[in-house]
Amino acid sequence: MKNFQTFQVYPNIPEELAFLELLSRNVWWCWNKDAIEIFRRIDPRLWADSGRNPIAFFTRIPQSRFEQLAKDDGFLAQLKRVKENYEGRVRDPINSSGSLFGPGETIAYLSMEFGIHESLPLFAGGLGVLAGDHLKAASNLGLPLIGVGLMYRQGYFRQFLNHEGWQQEAYPETDVYNLPVERVRDHAGNELHISVGGPNGRIHAIIWKLMVGRVPLYLLDTNILENPPEYREITSKLYAGDPKIRLAQEVVLGIGGMRALALMGITAKVLHMNEGHSAFASMERLAHTISNHGVDLAAALEIVPRTTVFTTHTPVAAGHDEFAVELLRPYLKPLEERLGTTEKEILSWGQPVGAAADAPLSMFILALRMAAHCNGVSRLHGSVARRMWSHVWPERPVDEVPISHVTNGIHISSFISQEFAFLFDRYLGPDWYMASRKPENIKRLDDIYDEELWRAHEMNHSRLVRTCREHLFKQYERRNAPRTVLQAVESVLDPDVLTIAFARRFATYKRANLLLQDPGRLESIINHPKRPVQFVFAGKAHPRDNEGKELIRQLFQFASKPEVRDRIVFLEDYDMHLARHLLQGADVWLNTPRRPFEACGTSGMKAAINGVLNLSTLDGWWCEGYSPTRGWRIGNGEEYDDYAYQDAVESQALYNVLENEVIPCFYDRRNGDLPQAWLQKMKASMKMAMEMFCSFRMLADYEGHYYRPAAQHADALLARKAAEAKKLAAQVKRLRSLWQTIRIKPPFKKSRGPYRVGESFEVNSELTLGELQPDEVDVELYYGNLKSLEEFAASTAEPMAVLEDNQNGNYLYGCTLVCQGSGRFGFTVRVTPRGDARLKSIPELLTWA
Repeated sequence: MKNFQTFQVYPNIPEELAFLELLSRNVWWCWNKDAIEIFRRIDPRLWADSGRNPIAFFTRIPQSRFEQLAKDDGFLAQLKRVKENYEGRVRDPINSSGSLFGPGETIAYLSMEFGIHESLPLFAGGLGVLAGDHLKAASNLGLPLIGVGLMYRQGYFRQFLNHEGWQQEAYPETDVYNLPVERVRDHAGNELHISVGGPNGRIHAIIWKLMVGRVPLYLLDTNILENPPEYREITSKLYAGDPKIRLAQEVVLGIGGMRALALMGITAKVLHMNEGHSAFASMERLAHTISNHGVDLAAALEIVPRTTVFTTHTPVAAGHDEFAVELLRPYLKPLEERLGTTEKEILSWGQPVGAAADAPLSMFILALRMAAHCNGVSRLHGSVARRMWSHVWPERPVDEVPISHVTNGIHISSFISQEFAFLFDRYLGPDWYMASRKPENIKRLDDIYDEELWRAHEMNHSRLVRTCREHLFKQYERRNAPRTVLQAVESVLDPDVLTIAFARRFATYKRANLLLQDPGRLESIINHPKRPVQFVFAGKAHPRDNEGKELIRQLFQFASKPEVRDRIVFLEDYDMHLARHLLQGADVWLNTPRRPFEACGTSGMKAAINGVLNLSTLDGWWCEGYSPTRGWRIGNGEEYDDYAYQDAVESQALYNVLENEVIPCFYDRRNGDLPQAWLQKMKASMKMAMEMFCSFRMLADYEGHYYRPAAQHADALLARKAAEAKKLAAQVKRLRSLWQTIRIKPPFKKSRGPYRVGESFEVNSELTLGELQPDEVDVELYYGNLKSLEEFAASTAEPMAVLEDNQNGNYLYGCTLVCQGSGRFGFTVRVTPRGDARLKSIPELLTWA
């Protein structure tokens, strides 16, 4: 049928329960255990059947049940407690981060995906869940932050396996009327629309608003009548495979997102780009800065980067988008006039140094160039990113590439089990999650009785086994399995057996098949007569990643063998709901990435806070978290060029650590007592996650290292009609025009070596600065231990001072070098601009002797 009208009917909630409707419209409930219990208490079975979506749930509740609850004193008392908590945590005024943010000013956090709850299909994996945790923590801490993303009508795919174990994908349509979103309107009640120029006319989008506690998340949607069919598809699926659609998505997110904020009267004082997908936002910010503050492009290019943060999440090259010039051209044409520049210059912002004019535009390089504050998401990833992108700064030492790190953290309240939350309430206090990093709170975890901790873990474990059986029954029933198989599924897995979980995206570098390198040895581990082990696998491969799908098929085939099928299972359609059960109920969390391709890996942190012990290669966050008191490592952090050899070595290391350390530790229960050594590791693991890897620590790092300095830059650069920005632009112009005149003669020592530790010697160098003055540059002696004849193992820069002015722009510089340690050293001299880190990071403004 066509051309019919629709209407929505919502339940008539009694006045006594009116807060339920308000609660359902703010996803704050999804990380508050009492709020979740309020919904579940109404009808536990319907709550599960509705996907734990309060709005869809309410449409299925009979009106009589609401009337009954309105007279239930116990329910009303619990609802009152939740309401009081909500008003304290959501309606209290926001902390404006030390008055750096005025009315309407904010930190705009742009991301391609947001993983907040499984009922909101706006995410694919870890990047999205991290973004969701970022918003939740900002709400808890009262940071003036807002999110901007896209409203996907089909989101990421649902996963099903056929009889051979090959992944199939389905894209069900999301009913937007069952989501806690509302269309953004102006004061007159009219819907707000934005548009961006596209290859076949303008792309129009409406704006949805979703409240994440205190923090609003604005979502752009192109599925509206004003658009032709091809434009409506832009926000249909997350991470579209067609490069034309993918480009359009990133243009709508970046350019459209900034226009949406401007239309709503919101000033993005600081921009945070979560991955390079949103890098086009910087171009729109340049245009806004030019028009709103009356500056030219040169001055805008001094303002926008210094007020922008860029976080990269992957060291895998395929994870960074590049777009051909022909695809980009229709989107760049409108920007030429607004920015007062050429297409060639705009493209150059996203191309490597020396690239051809028609080279693809890298969203990663564009984001790097447009952000003075760049970071990876773990200490190791920061180092890998500096090495990986050092070609953007071709003359700069790798350790000085301006990419630092903020290690990811997890929103503990979203992932802690109900049983562990009760323990924390009792031992740490009811507001423990707001003060989780206090040393005294962390120390109190040791006070939890071993019996209580183990009982809570056993409850989580039993729930996991029950959930696995339910999932498997549905999987086999959908495949029309015979009744005997369905009956066998109901007894799969044993609540008393050591359970190891592996659940994550099935990318090849994550090596889900590392356990299968020696099937015979694995079988003997699984079926040990006294100390058996069972495995639970879950995860999705990208729809176009056939290698990842093959890994799933191999696991499926192995798990189907009669010898092991009761103790190794693969669960379809991994999502946040299933993840919580696995993270809370497993005994060991297994992670086997090929170092150094795991940027961080936050699932292990979520497991740790639930007392689940990590067994992982030393990659991502585990390089910082690992200690023998908290878990186990596979290998010693080696990196290999021969992947087949690496897999052979590390698979044997995995089997060895399982057989010799993990399994004996779990089953070491003298006289039937509790596993004391295991419990000590559980407590150490929980303390580690709470202290080092919670999202409050992560947000504090972002605020201190990036948000506050960026906001201060905004104030300073825009004061007095942007006088400071204009001054910087003039300085950069002068430096660029005169830099090529700099000449440095080889430095020389005033005395002959060798030297002893503690001795010193003078180093001098003759420089030609041309028309530049000594106070415009920094001259440094760059020295350190030699790794080879052309490379330092570690280096230091020592300032040099003018010793003589030899006229006509010629100077003699010198400094004293103290021998701090013994070994073979080298030194040279370099010149950089005098100024802040942004000025010093301009690639061409660096000259070596």
